[in-house]
Amino acid sequence: MLMENVLISKEYWELIEPGYVEPASGVVPTKAQRKKNNEMKLKDLKTKNYLFQVIDCVVLDNILKKDTSKDIWDAMKKKFEGNARVKRSHLQALRREYETLEMRSSEAVTKYFSRVMTVANKMQIYGEDMSDVKVVEKILHSLTKKFNYIVCSIEESKEIDAFSIDELQSLLIVHEQNFQRRSGEEKALKVTHEEGRGCGRIAYRGRGRGRGRTDFNMETIECYQCHRFGHFRMNVLATGKLTMQNLMKK
Repeated sequence: MLMENVLISKEYWELIEPGYVEPASGVVPTKAQRKKNNEMKLKDLKTKNYLFQVIDCVVLDNILKKDTSKDIWDAMKKKFEGNARVKRSHLQALRREYETLEMRSSEAVTKYFSRVMTVANKMQIYGEDMSDVKVVEKILHSLTKKFNYIVCSIEESKEIDAFSIDELQSLLIVHEQNFQRRSGEEKALKVTHEEGRGCGRIAYRGRGRGRGRTDFNMETIECYQCHRFGHFRMNVLATGKLTMQNLMKK
C-alpha cells in the first residue's frame, strides 16, 4: 500500500498498471514513437529503482531477472499475497487477535487505538469489511472501567453509527486528561494531609470547674514537624523536651 501510494504520487503507477510494453521487433517506429518509448523506458527504470530500494536483498536476488517494473510488482504480489487458502488462514488469525484485544489498565488512549487500528487495517487488506461503526463498537466494549461513564453516555445517546474513529479517539483523550487531572489533585490533597498529620491544637485548663484556667498564646508556638505556628505535635510533650509549663511561660 505504501509503495502504491509512492508510485502514484510520482506519476509512475502507469508503469505498474497497465505496465510498459517493449515495442515489437521488426517494426520501425516513427520519431515521435521512439521519443515516447525512450521516455517510458526511463520512467520504468526509475520505477524499478524505487522498488529495489524497499525490497529485501534476499528476495531481490530472485527477481533481478524481471524485465519491467510490472513484472517485479506482479512477482512480489504473487509471492506475498498468497493464494485464497493462505489469505483465509491469515484472516482467521487476525480475527482471533482482534476479538481478544482489550485496553490495559495503565495504557493510554492513543496507544490502545494504535493497537486496534494495526490489526483492523491488516484485516481490511485481507478483504474483511472494517467499517468505522465496527471498530468504534469494539473499542467501546474493550475499554477499562474508568471509561464506563463516557461509554454509557455514548451508548445512551444512540448515535454510535454517527461516530467516526477519530471523533471517538478525541472524546476519550479529553476524558482521559480530565481523569488524570482529578487524580493529580487528589494526590496533592493526600500529600497535604500527610504533612499535617499528627499535628494538633491544645487548650490547657487547671483542675476544677472554672478555676485554675490558664490561657497562653498558641500563635507563638511552632510545630517541630511542619514548622507552622499555632499548633504542635502531641508526642513532643512525652519526650520531656517541651513541657506544659514552658509553653505557658511563652
